[in-house]
Amino acid sequence: MQLLIVDDEAHWVENLSMHKPWHTLGIEQVHRAYSAREALQIIGTNPIDIVISDVLMPEMTGIELIERIREQDKRIKCIILSGHADFEYAKEALRHHAVDYLLKPPTNEELLGAAQTAIDQLKAEWENISSQERTQFALRENLPLLRGQLLLGAFRGERIAEEEWIRKLDMYGLPFRSGSCALALVRLEDEFGQYRGNGQHLVEYAIMNIAEEILQEFMGVWSVKEEHGYLAFLLQAKEHPAVDRPDILLEKLAMQIQAKVKQFLKGAVSIVVTDAFLFPEELPEQYRQAVSYFRQIVGDEQEFVMKVDGTKKTAAFGALDVIHGHPGLLNLAEAGRWDAAEDKLAAAFDELEDKGSESWEHCLEMGYTISSAFMHLAHRSGHTLADLIGPDMELLQSGEAFASIGKLRKWSLNALAKLREGTAHDAKNARSQYVQKIRDYVDKHLHLDVSLRALADYVNLHPTHLSKIYKLETGEGISDYVASVRMERACHLLKVTDKKIYEISADIGYLDPAYFIKVFKRQFDVTPQEYRDGR
Repeated sequence: MQLLIVDDEAHWVENLSMHKPWHTLGIEQVHRAYSAREALQIIGTNPIDIVISDVLMPEMTGIELIERIREQDKRIKCIILSGHADFEYAKEALRHHAVDYLLKPPTNEELLGAAQTAIDQLKAEWENISSQERTQFALRENLPLLRGQLLLGAFRGERIAEEEWIRKLDMYGLPFRSGSCALALVRLEDEFGQYRGNGQHLVEYAIMNIAEEILQEFMGVWSVKEEHGYLAFLLQAKEHPAVDRPDILLEKLAMQIQAKVKQFLKGAVSIVVTDAFLFPEELPEQYRQAVSYFRQIVGDEQEFVMKVDGTKKTAAFGALDVIHGHPGLLNLAEAGRWDAAEDKLAAAFDELEDKGSESWEHCLEMGYTISSAFMHLAHRSGHTLADLIGPDMELLQSGEAFASIGKLRKWSLNALAKLREGTAHDAKNARSQYVQKIRDYVDKHLHLDVSLRALADYVNLHPTHLSKIYKLETGEGISDYVASVRMERACHLLKVTDKKIYEISADIGYLDPAYFIKVFKRQFDVTPQEYRDGR
């Protein structure tokens, strides 16, 4: 829980923030604001749960502050403090759903009691939001997408523990268990080309419905459109008395699907089906074989039903899996997950060494895959790979990097480290540019709105993101910087001009001269006029 205390009188802020046992309520952080504007900036950059605010403040009252808070986050709980037992203020506070209206000075019992009420309300609301009923509703709404993503991950070979498989299959309402399954891939043929970009998803949906209607009498069906554009169906047989030849049942059903698609949708499909295999452990390999059948056996021929030959073993030479597996090396590097990218390279080279140190083609395949990912990342960042890895580029150009597994491993890890360093430098440069833009804007527009929201809009970033970037680069918050510029500008104007105090206040962005005087005195321990007189 995070608490924000707002009051234009500093002694109230300090007393309430530093001398009350907030930790006993589970409040981990207490923020302080000396104006409503400052409070809104803090709320814009921190996950505030409760606000305790004075009712009478310059620029904006506590009631107006509640209204502004409600525009940003309706869940924040507000407690109003007042030195006056004014019924109208109390009524307005309650109308804006304030938790309580307390008179100054509140007792510890009153203050902590109001805060506890706010905490109880927050907990009740979040428990309702996260309740099982709402979770189940959201799950049902997104069920097709979740089911599809789970199956696509299984095709890619993403590893999931057996207990997690059981949990997800139950949660998603999928009638599947570990054991014997089969797979069918459906390819739409040329007649359906007219729908590309114009209703193809509706045709695919219709084909899936036809297939599921035919298959589900005999099998549990789990379908998704996979990354090559095929419609994929994972199937698990049900007990059925009419099935005398389960080994040929799937081929018969596939031909029925072809016929019904032809009859009702006026187009052809080709279908590849597999023999039974163990789900989930053998699914990735069976999926790869089924996909390869379209490329190697079916080819450009149309309206085929083809069964994968389960007795045909993959050639001993084999294929590299780790370097091509999900998530890809490029995806990891683009996301800045450098340690995960390094781990992926280590696992890929372990697999390569298992293939045999004499496998020059595997070494070449690995090298091309890695160097292609590195080049793409460099180009996306506005560089050439040579810019980022320097002399190591010569080893790639000469082919020396591919000479052995050991040399390729060393080159790849060195290049990855240099890419990491180069992108980190780019990120720092980008942050520096944002900082400079902010400072230039503040310098020119100090008399206007230089709130965090306005600055974030100027550089087209979210306020929270901008705040983090600025603090990471400079070590101070944006509001601290703006406040220091205002005081520095005020001191300069007081020394070198004869402007009135209210004119200087307006020049540096304070609408209320009295508030400017209060802030200035808190900073320098003298009023602006006393500062000017002592110059």
